Parts: sequence; C-alpha cells; structure tokens
Amino acid sequence: MKQIKVAAAVIEKDGKILIAKRAYGTQKGRWEFPGGKLEEGESSKEAVIREIKEEFGMKIAVKDFLCTVKHHYEDFDLDMDCFLCEIRKGEPELHDHTAYAFIDPFTEGIEWAEADRKVIEAYRNVLK
Repeated sequence: MKQIKVAAAVIEKDGKILIAKRAYGTQKGRWEFPGGKLEEGESSKEAVIREIKEEFGMKIAVKDFLCTVKHHYEDFDLDMDCFLCEIRKGEPELHDHTAYAFIDPFTEGIEWAEADRKVIEAYRNVLK
C-alpha cells in the first residue's frame, strides 16, 4: 500500500479557522485543512509553511503541534501532521482549491474530507 506523508495547517484568525475545498482527487469537493506532501529532507513544520505559501500566497507561523492523523484511504495510507498556525502576512488566494472559508470551529454540516474529520475533532477537544 502506498504511504503518503503530509502536513496540514489549522490556521486561526479572530476565533475562526481556515478551511479549503479540494479541487481534485477522491475527496474532491470536500473541505479540508490546507497543506500538502513533504518534500525530500523536509520536516512537517517546514512543509506546512511552504505549502500554505504555494497554495494561498500567505506567510504563516506555526504556533504549536496539534496532532498526527493516520487514515486509510482505498488506494493509499495517509500520515498527516497537523499544526496550529497564524497568518503573518497576506490574505488567502486560491491556487489549488475551489473555495476557502473562515468558519467557527464548532460549525456543523461541513462535508469534511475523511482524514480531516479527525483533525477537527482533535481541535475541538483542545478548545473545550
């Protein structure tokens, strides 16, 4: 089974969090926390900073580690390190997603990508 290592950002702003709608793949059209695959020799923290710059044109700072999510999809196993982040410079621009939104973390009815359901649960537990 193919294994993919990624890093994702839970970007906080004014009590809300940034989510993005996937543009491709088996989870196309579902909401996720932005991020992406680690490059050779790159740490998860370095990857999440780079990915947000590439995908949204923003500079972020990593505040803290949130969780690691392991999820089995039909054609690969995902290993995702998730970080609490804040925007240091810029506003979101869409490069790899079809939409983005800043939502209240307790918003119900979001159609999450499968692995990201575990991330929002972990985040909500931190807030309680």
